[in-house]
Amino acid sequence: ALIVYRLPWTWKCSKLLMKFIHAGLNTIAMILAIVSMVAVFEYHNARNIPNMYSLHSWIGLTAVIFYSLQLFLGFAVFLLPFAPVPLRAALMPIHVYSGLTIFATVIATALMGITEKLIFSLKNPAYSALPPEATFVNCLGLLLVIFGALILWMASRPHWKRPLEENTEVLRPIGGTPEGTEAESTMTDGSNAEKSDLKISSEAARKQNLKLDEACQRSTM
Repeated sequence: ALIVYRLPWTWKCSKLLMKFIHAGLNTIAMILAIVSMVAVFEYHNARNIPNMYSLHSWIGLTAVIFYSLQLFLGFAVFLLPFAPVPLRAALMPIHVYSGLTIFATVIATALMGITEKLIFSLKNPAYSALPPEATFVNCLGLLLVIFGALILWMASRPHWKRPLEENTEVLRPIGGTPEGTEAESTMTDGSNAEKSDLKISSEAARKQNLKLDEACQRSTM
């Protein structure tokens, strides 16, 4: 979901379609996170294991709470068409930063979780003896770090950003040019006032959308 706008093959797709894919992937991740948390609590309760005592559990629950808030605000502000453009432009950097922070927090939580599981589960031989299970899980942890680093790199490099022209093309004024010159050349002299109003409205809409896109470009997404 973080890099759905960063894949070159998506740059030719509709921005609205990519928004739905981005929101859909995040929704699936949220559902899986909730199911996982319920399973963990039920497992602990069945075995009389205390809940929410470790740093792993604290950070994990915090990540899920903030992720749910991120998902809700993303739907309300960026997916639904009711939020004004200035509000979207103002919240976009925060939305991007919080998304990257939550992702990094989830990676850290996973690393703490698998380490905690190894310490508790490996008794004979112990974790310190580095049995095959420990080697396997340690390699899994390294892969998680590499995966997280690659995703954060793609999400922060300018050359992976969706081109600005692809974002603003649909809001070009009548005539297919940013200034609307072709549309103006076909209008009669008697409609000069209407033409001017149309040009001003189109230019205002274009500038509003450019403002939002510039905010996106300044951010890391």
